[in-house]
Order: sequence, then C-alpha cells, then structure tokens
Amino acid sequence: MPLIVVDVIRGHDETRLTALLDGIHAAVVEAFDVPATDLYQVLAQHEPFELRALDTDLGYTRSHDLTIVRVISKTRPENAKQRLYARIAENLHERIGLNGDDLIVSIVENGAADWSFGRGHAQFLTGELPDTRPVPSS
Repeated sequence: MPLIVVDVIRGHDETRLTALLDGIHAAVVEAFDVPATDLYQVLAQHEPFELRALDTDLGYTRSHDLTIVRVISKTRPENAKQRLYARIAENLHERIGLNGDDLIVSIVENGAADWSFGRGHAQFLTGELPDTRPVPSS
C-alpha cells in the first residue's frame, strides 16, 4: 500500500530509472512485508535548479544523482523504517551505483481513512481489500 514518490534530476536514461524504481519497490516489499503487487510509484524528473538539498552539516556531497524518496504509508514500527532506509540504500547502490550521499528518504504516515485506491471507495475502511475489516464508524 505505500505510495512512493521519487524526485530526481532530469537526464537519466529509462534503464537506470526503471532499476531505481525496482530497487525501491524490492526494499518496500522486504522491509514492510507487503505483497509485490502493492506497487504505487510516481517518478518526477526536475531541472537541476528545481531540486536542491544540502547536507544538514553531515558532511555529505550531493551530485547530479540526488534522489529524494517519499514513502506515504500507514504507521510502521521504527525497526521496519530503519530496515527500509538501509535496504533502499543497499539496493540502489547495487543496482545503479547510487552513492548513499545522494539518497534522501522520508516517510509520511497516515491512516486507513486517508486512502482510496479507486472508484471513490475507502477500501481499508470498507474491508474491500483482503485481510482488512471495516473500521467501526464513530
């Protein structure tokens, strides 16, 4: 169920961008224990002046490969989040050679009422998704 939004600087080829998205998805599936069919990704490419990130005094060196990943998801345990950060970094280094200095990951949490996967229904609330039950109304 996580919605993944990825921002990169324009200029990378389709093969690299596909490997980037696949590496992130593999990390989400593993760290958050979601089905492989839970695939919701948005990739946005920007001109260099449109995507800016300094190092927060951590000594990181950013490059043209800067990649910002936003994960919008229901609440997850801290150990799952830490596992996700590590797996994304490992996968992207292995698959496309991304330097860890160029990776920023942020998780935005929300609840069951904050999702509609289509047809105007809140599937987590209605129980339309497998392994979910309707949430009692207040």
